[in-house]
Amino acid sequence: MEQKKKVGFNIIKNDPTDGHKGFGKGALSLENVSPVIVDVEDGSAHIDIGAMHARSAIEKGIKFLPNKDEAAGAKPYWLVWVTVDRNESGPYYAGVTACEMTVNRDIRRGYKSLPEHVNRMDKSLKRHIIVSHMDDPSKKILRDFLVAHNKEMWERSSDELKDGLTAG
Repeated sequence: MEQKKKVGFNIIKNDPTDGHKGFGKGALSLENVSPVIVDVEDGSAHIDIGAMHARSAIEKGIKFLPNKDEAAGAKPYWLVWVTVDRNESGPYYAGVTACEMTVNRDIRRGYKSLPEHVNRMDKSLKRHIIVSHMDDPSKKILRDFLVAHNKEMWERSSDELKDGLTAG
């Protein structure tokens, strides 16, 4: 018996329709979004492309539970979706949205809300800034990371982003 071909998730580059009007029309391009992991306790941030498919270094081997209390003693992280766009001045940080995540390596359990992560990635792609719920030290870590990564992109970014990541 011949098996049906499965339609999988594709990351499509450039124009997803490439001029045709058939299969794939309206698909989102994910080439301009990057996941940034903010480690609250270590005071660091880094890009981990594995997070695009929930396979970042900190997520591997962890069973995520829907209730934060079930992962007691977990280390706090933020998964931040950063979308880059280009205007007449050049590239800038266009969409920045943060999602809470905790990981307890000892018991291999953690907390994250997968629907929230997916929705926030979508909001970032749609050029939204959602960082007001982050704690002040985490805002500073993310701000410092974005500035250090590319100062010119930071300077071209919206005042909404700059104000949103100002601690205090």
